Amino acid sequence: MRVEKLSFLNFRNLDNCTIEPCGGVNMIYGRNAQGKTNILEAIWLFCGGHSFRSSGIRDMINFEKSFSRLDCVFFGQDREQTATINLASGKKTVTVNGVEKKTSSALIEKFCAVVFSPENLSFIKRGPGERRNFLDSALCREKLRNAVLLSNYNKLIAQRNALLKDIAVKPVLRDTIDIWDSQIIASGSRLIRERLEYVRMIGERAEIYHKGISRERESLSLRYISSVGAEYGDSLGEIEEKFAERFRKNRKNELACGVTLTGPHRDDIDILINNRSARQFASQGQQRSAILSLKLAEAGVLRDRMGEDPVILLDDVLSELDSERQDFLLNELENCQVFITCCEKSNKEQLKSGRIFLVSSGKISREEAD
Repeated sequence: MRVEKLSFLNFRNLDNCTIEPCGGVNMIYGRNAQGKTNILEAIWLFCGGHSFRSSGIRDMINFEKSFSRLDCVFFGQDREQTATINLASGKKTVTVNGVEKKTSSALIEKFCAVVFSPENLSFIKRGPGERRNFLDSALCREKLRNAVLLSNYNKLIAQRNALLKDIAVKPVLRDTIDIWDSQIIASGSRLIRERLEYVRMIGERAEIYHKGISRERESLSLRYISSVGAEYGDSLGEIEEKFAERFRKNRKNELACGVTLTGPHRDDIDILINNRSARQFASQGQQRSAILSLKLAEAGVLRDRMGEDPVILLDDVLSELDSERQDFLLNELENCQVFITCCEKSNKEQLKSGRIFLVSSGKISREEAD
């Protein structure tokens, strides 16, 4: 997978232009607040139509204009393809290979990328919801059916929670809770199985990447913490049995508090560096390295599942990394097309091969390597 040409029209502060990146490392260089991240955001939109910055459509349109358009020519699935995203009047329309699609999710099966942004730094330090979102986002982008599975599960949990609260007022409704439980166990167990397999796959790859980034000084490992007690290697039937048993044990407490206490919406991932909790003991640089390793591992899983390397987008990733870790990212990522933003001139000078784009006040120009 690689971007061959990307055109901007009225997108944020970027001047209307077209860039042609190389198939290796593309460094997007310039001072802060010039528009570097906007380029990565534009590429990411072609993964499924959503910004990694949680922006509304109006925010992505130049404030002096009423619409924005992005055009991408990319090579994927062994052929050259095209995609267009139009943003206007609070709506987003998507065209793929000349055919308008009903929803932007149609892009999921056409274009794939992995993004690291400063927002990801909360992944380790904040609550388990951040880590669940990381897992589910990755699962939904590699398989469209996982997005449907997650959506259905979340709806079932919302309905069961409403029922638990209603039972306090209308005890006669208690007899209906088993109906919801059976649906949640079936849906939730499938989601847990998908997550367990994904954590195993991403953990193996993250360990390798982390050793490379840390120059063999650190080891990284992952452990999925299941609220139903599920473990890797459990069959779907075994997960369902454990889920059902936890529901039986927690019924009294759930009725008392009006909330479903068991299920994948309560699960977590434990991230260990040198067998110690990264959340408790890792420095900021170590946390950044760990998240980078996970993101690169995510790219590896996508490659195995989809048959081609995804585009890698790295936003402000080099700060707080020592020179050896920076060198690994700039010069030792093979086979993938990489877009990386940076501010320091020293970073630009580290790049041994690739293409450099200078961004200044929204203007993008190609710059020769020193």
